[in-house]
Amino acid sequence: MTARLADIAAQAGVSEATVSRVCNGKPGVSAATRESVLAALDLLGYERPVRLRQHSAGLVGLITPELENPIFPAFAQIIGQALTRQGYTPLLATQMPGGSTEDELVEMLVERGVAGIIFVSGLHADSTADTERYARLRGQGVPFVLINGFSAKIDAPFVSPDDRGAVRLAVTHLASLGHQRIGLAVGQRRYVPVQRKIEGFVEAMVDVLSLTSEAAQNLVQHSLYTLEGGQATANVLMDSGCTAIVCASDMMALGAIRSARQRGLTVPGDISVVGFDDSPLIAFTDPPLTTIRQPVAAMSQAAVNALLEEIGGTPAPHTEFVFMPELVVRGSTAARRPAAAAPGA
Repeated sequence: MTARLADIAAQAGVSEATVSRVCNGKPGVSAATRESVLAALDLLGYERPVRLRQHSAGLVGLITPELENPIFPAFAQIIGQALTRQGYTPLLATQMPGGSTEDELVEMLVERGVAGIIFVSGLHADSTADTERYARLRGQGVPFVLINGFSAKIDAPFVSPDDRGAVRLAVTHLASLGHQRIGLAVGQRRYVPVQRKIEGFVEAMVDVLSLTSEAAQNLVQHSLYTLEGGQATANVLMDSGCTAIVCASDMMALGAIRSARQRGLTVPGDISVVGFDDSPLIAFTDPPLTTIRQPVAAMSQAAVNALLEEIGGTPAPHTEFVFMPELVVRGSTAARRPAAAAPGA
């Protein structure tokens, strides 16, 4: 029992004595602290004391695609904290390779009696996926909100970053440093955020650098949002003469930097790299990464607010709430080096 109290206390960020008071129904504990302890019980898989079980009606599901990309734990943490402050217990359900599908996770959460669900970058972001699953969920009376990947076919509130505007910020920054051949490394084309990033990239390359749409499209490479994906796309883009690369995730950007170094190039001396997300610790890489910062806190709070309005019977507008990201300039971008003069020139 002592070990159990210690685990719960550590998870909830309170003392063991506070955990004991909550579990025994004793007074002297704030509502927020009490909910934090109950959330810790649920997250660690401990059974709630019988006298406390009636409070589990405040469960809210949170479905993320995976946790290896740092942006998803960032969303999960802030959404979880916001829900806990409102007296709800977040249940994190993550899709792992070879594990449960989104549909299976939804079924599990519905069976648990969740009051609502928040989806982060789920199947809704895949333009080829069947959206009927969300109509069925609404038909079951379960409110939900979706983050990243708007679809006009789904009747629910959406929260998104301005992907087009974000990439335009990056292209404009690199062009101001003298870069004219800029590449874009993104994920698979069928995803809505990818489509929007490409649209923003092409528009910016046409407007800022006077390229044709076709020429700009030829500077787009698709891969996975991983180190390896960034490395593969960077190799292709550098072979095509790019002196700067905009990556759709910070992990891809780190892969691009690795690729440059394997060629004996320096970042930002020989090639500039921009990431996307401003993941934790990315400011401490070598070099510190210039990146597009998603407004994770604002987006997370908006998603929670919209869901709680739905749960409370006052539906939030079934439209898209769009948040403008911010360009954070660090050490991975610099002025383009002038081309070396030809011998004898």
